[in-house]
Amino acid sequence: MKWSFKIARLGGIDVYLHITFLLFLAFMGLQDGLQQGSVSAGLRQALLLTSLFACVLVHEFGHALAARRYGIRTRDITLLPIGGVARLERLPEEPRQELVVALAGPLVNVLLAAGLFVGMKLVGAPLSPKQWAEHPSVVHTLLLVNVSLVLFNLLPAFPMDGGRVLRALLAMALPRARATEVAASVGRAMAVVFAVSGVWFHAWTLLFIAVFVWLGAGQEAAAATTRSALAGLTVERAMVTDFNVLQQEEPIGRAVELLLAGAQQDFPVVEAGRVVGALSRKDLFAELARHGPGATVGSVMTPQVLTLETEDPLDLGAEKLQQAEQSFAVVLAAGHLRGLLTLENVGEFVVIQQALAAGRHVPPLIAPPLR
Repeated sequence: MKWSFKIARLGGIDVYLHITFLLFLAFMGLQDGLQQGSVSAGLRQALLLTSLFACVLVHEFGHALAARRYGIRTRDITLLPIGGVARLERLPEEPRQELVVALAGPLVNVLLAAGLFVGMKLVGAPLSPKQWAEHPSVVHTLLLVNVSLVLFNLLPAFPMDGGRVLRALLAMALPRARATEVAASVGRAMAVVFAVSGVWFHAWTLLFIAVFVWLGAGQEAAAATTRSALAGLTVERAMVTDFNVLQQEEPIGRAVELLLAGAQQDFPVVEAGRVVGALSRKDLFAELARHGPGATVGSVMTPQVLTLETEDPLDLGAEKLQQAEQSFAVVLAAGHLRGLLTLENVGEFVVIQQALAAGRHVPPLIAPPLR
């Protein structure tokens, strides 16, 4: 995620902190310090917020560890002012698995709240709401925060935890794409409730959450529609078959000519019929500025190339391409280059499949291959 920097690696998972979190921390500490007229008050507020987001971090690790149980790795966890985001490499295939992963985060907060309550009971700390109000402490606040995190996250506001629980339950009876569509609609409705409540009660945090939920629900619904359109198809169906290749000894000026002459923006580099590298549009422009058009392709190409097979599942191929953050993948058959797969072409293929299905001209799964 942009504007984030790595602060730790825990359990094989990189943890990132978004710059806005530090700004938020400084703002809240400064505001509390000015209101109460002491530096200690500001430091106490900063300590409280740091402890709060430690709870959020543990919450996200609950999701990550539950996903690991099903063989799903977590790419990273990012802490934001509105909470944490754990990026899984893929979603659980079975609704029951998604249900477990979604509930794992709130369950962690339940355990934390229970542990804090038992600890306070053992040391004889005041436990009644009246005593809490008269003698507030960081421990009291953290207990309330963990209870609030459980209740708030279980609201059916997709893509929050409660929304994912709703989608998992719906997917036990409905196709996944339809279950996601229903959960996303409920999420958008909840976003409207958050926005109206935020304006009415001047709770601006709810407005931020409303925007997050609205956009997140739309993205999740679009992703589910894409997966549904690609399910059961192979990479061969959507790959680009009309493309140019480059040789290592050619000048990059040749790539410029090909770029201007057609729509192709990324080029596989071959030697004796074997793919040995790639030259993307981005790298081409960078090297052109440094070395000019006379530099050889071999001296500026990237040797790491994502490789797929023609019979690989198209949905998994597109997912690998997105995760690798590369502009294209080469598609092989029996070791020979047969095509290219780009996210742009996958997107166009999805639109075509949806148009065919909507127009009822040809069922998408028996549409002729795009060659």
